[in-house]
Amino acid sequence: MRLKLIPQLGLHEHRSGLRCVDNYRARGLKNTEETEPTLADDIRVLVDGQAQADPQLRTTFTYARISAQAVRDALIDEKGYCDEALPTRQTIGVLRDSEGRQVTPRRLSGFAQRA
Repeated sequence: MRLKLIPQLGLHEHRSGLRCVDNYRARGLKNTEETEPTLADDIRVLVDGQAQADPQLRTTFTYARISAQAVRDALIDEKGYCDEALPTRQTIGVLRDSEGRQVTPRRLSGFAQRA
C-alpha cells in the first residue's frame, strides 16, 4: 500500500475509490439573525427609545445609553422572549453595535449640518 503518497484521502476513501465530501460549512450553530429573525428589529426599537442627543448640542450625533444586559433584560420583560431562547449578553451587544447603536455617537438624519 502506498498511503504516504495520497495523504488527502482517508483509508476508507482509498479502499473504496470514492471521495467523501465534507460539508464543513453546515456544522455548528446558525447565525442569530437566522434563528430569531425579529430579534434585530426588537433590539432596534428598544435602543432607539433610549437614544439621547449631545447635551451641549455641538454635534448631530446621539448616544445610545443602554447596555447589552439592559437590552437583554428588556427583551425578556417587554417583548416576551424567554431566557433560554435569547443569545448571550455578548451576542446582543454585537447585534446592537452592528446597527450603529453602541454607546458611542451616531448620526441623526434629521439635523442640518453645521459649517
